[in-house]
Amino acid sequence: MIQLDLTQARLKKNFSEYQDRITRITDMIAKKSGPGGDFLGWDQWPLNYNKAEFETIIQTAKHIQSNYDVLVVTGIGGSYLGARAVIEALNGFYPQKKKLEILYLGQTFSPTYTQQVLTYLENKSFAINVISKSGTTTETAIAFRLLRQLLEKKIGKEKAKKAIFATTDVEKGALRQMADTEGYQTFSLPDDIGGRYSVLTAVGLLPIACSGIDIRALMEGAAEACKLYSNNLIESNLAIQYAISRHQLYQEKSVEMFVMYEPHFSMISEWLKQLFAESEGKETKGLLPGSVNFSTDLHSVGQFIQEGAPLLFETVLYVNKPALDLVVPSSPEDHDGLNYLAGKPLSFVNEKAYLGTLQAHVEEGHVPVIQIHLDQMNAKNLGHLLYFFMKTCAYSGYLLNINPFNQPGVEIYKRNMFKLLGKKGY
Repeated sequence: MIQLDLTQARLKKNFSEYQDRITRITDMIAKKSGPGGDFLGWDQWPLNYNKAEFETIIQTAKHIQSNYDVLVVTGIGGSYLGARAVIEALNGFYPQKKKLEILYLGQTFSPTYTQQVLTYLENKSFAINVISKSGTTTETAIAFRLLRQLLEKKIGKEKAKKAIFATTDVEKGALRQMADTEGYQTFSLPDDIGGRYSVLTAVGLLPIACSGIDIRALMEGAAEACKLYSNNLIESNLAIQYAISRHQLYQEKSVEMFVMYEPHFSMISEWLKQLFAESEGKETKGLLPGSVNFSTDLHSVGQFIQEGAPLLFETVLYVNKPALDLVVPSSPEDHDGLNYLAGKPLSFVNEKAYLGTLQAHVEEGHVPVIQIHLDQMNAKNLGHLLYFFMKTCAYSGYLLNINPFNQPGVEIYKRNMFKLLGKKGY
């Protein structure tokens, strides 16, 4: 369960003024009658997901864990960000128990990064999870071609087919056609769920399960949130409260800065940046999402937040109990002057950094701060949190009177790029 603290958000309007609009939006979401309603399949997904495919995902993950050293998740945007956010948030960067290694490719055109990954894989036993609704997303398609050729060279075409797992459209698209022709095991991305809302589908669940995370608990948390945030009661629905808070602050601010206090939560910020930027950034509207990781960025961007142009408000995600902790040791010489902290857990220091920063930014920097607390970061709580943000995003988009589920601007760079690359038809 999450806690939403708006006491330092410097909000002015009474939330009750929004009730009529919130009631209409809630009805639009339930009936899928608003702009983009065809892509609201994620809304009830935690309750209505494909149970048979879910069980297949669990069994396939066990097979991949038993037979390979590495899984290469091949996708871009929503096809990899959600899974990576969950995996790093729950496993950290250096898991204590040996787990299947998860690598990511297909999210960049960088020749250096791509070649380094391929070189690393030359002496590894690896499987591929290629994720694309169409199969023609250029970054992912190039990476998949390179990976497929490397895999076939290493183990032969027939064995390679059994090491490739495709998550794609149920019926159509280039990847679906290739998977059917070659005999790859496939998982489905439902037609009514867009990429940035797809983390709780096979898109995210297969890599997450492969990493050793309990996806049953993840879905349990999401289902809990789905039930909790389905009503239009402002006073009890935290997703609505957060959406209204963002809408009020948008009248004065142009940037929402997502703040984490754990480095391994940084990909949650990246997922949030896609979710909100791609959903809201249209028709010259929307908050620009940014992100920082404290205390690291307090020694750089923190200066701007404290004393720079008043462009932003902060949304802090703080987890009260860390997954691991350690104690500051004592030193007989005390050359560094740290003995006043000797015997104190590092979580104590991190918490005081959070509270000291909050006070500085609110009282002296006059920065509005929304605080979201989790008691601990586990699979169930994270599933709840992911759904909370997706539901908030839907409300936020409709409060802006835009379609939160399309991304027409993304196609412009592709059109220009294809023309410059000499692709036929451009």
